[in-house]
Amino acid sequence: MPFTPTRRQLLAQTGVAALAAVASAPAFADQPAPPPAPTGSPFKFCLNTSTIRGQNLPITEEIDIAAKCGYDGIEPWLNELDRYTQKGGSLPDLRKRLGDAGLAVPSSIAFPAWIVDDDDKRAKGLEQAKRNMDTIAQIGGLRLAAPPVGATDVADMDLLKIAERYRALIDLGQSMGVVPELELWGHSKTLSRLGEVACVAIESDRRGACLLLDLYHLYKGGSGFTGLAMLRGDDLHVIHTNDYPADPPREKINDSFRVYPGDGVAPLNDIFRTLRDIGFKGYLSVELFNKDYWRQNPVKTAQIAIEKMRGAVGKALG
Repeated sequence: MPFTPTRRQLLAQTGVAALAAVASAPAFADQPAPPPAPTGSPFKFCLNTSTIRGQNLPITEEIDIAAKCGYDGIEPWLNELDRYTQKGGSLPDLRKRLGDAGLAVPSSIAFPAWIVDDDDKRAKGLEQAKRNMDTIAQIGGLRLAAPPVGATDVADMDLLKIAERYRALIDLGQSMGVVPELELWGHSKTLSRLGEVACVAIESDRRGACLLLDLYHLYKGGSGFTGLAMLRGDDLHVIHTNDYPADPPREKINDSFRVYPGDGVAPLNDIFRTLRDIGFKGYLSVELFNKDYWRQNPVKTAQIAIEKMRGAVGKALG
């Protein structure tokens, strides 16, 4: 019996190819240009604070560690910033601390339920996103992750409806000066494939629509990495960077198995060469959830992570 793809499958399959044809433009004209890439690499290096979250440090100490280890940026989680302000911390002071440390905030992590079908829950999700965007804007942050929170167990959602909801999130971000990054989650039943997030970004019909990809999640979701060649570097600002072992297999692996770049089996040479070739000049943000690393001195963990990233990029690009 011949195979007839569904409308959803056709949209997802054509999404990656079409994204390469989207005209480039900055999301918001008043956003600062990114700092230059470090010498010898087209990419910049960022610390996602999940990598040292097990040490339960305040955000101020995480900033100091990122600066000490030579990162170009830091990717905080909004719950850390909320804890900081709840204890009397000042967001303008934190912005100054980041500036003094020479750290950009190219991205941030939060979980507003912007995608869900329930109108009331989605409205509350947008209100949360508004609060999150206000917080991140006050410290000079540029972007907020937009993963499929609330839809991870929902199969076959209409990609065009998701695009409408992502459009609403982008419009909210326009008013706040923060760009929502459409994030792929490999374990989700919604937006787990590269073609799906590409389709949603295109069909949102908004300048500034962009993708937040993760090497582990691309593997977990089954898309692989060849499709990266069909994107443009301008559509990507941050890549969550990590590695994974061959065992357990993809069907059973979870976040806790992420390892330092180069310590697993991910085809990093091909990935970094592809990113270079498509013109990606953004941030490789190391994002790990490895409990063994959380038991280490956090400075050691952060230092090994950036050295591993630099080494992997150097090996790939010569």
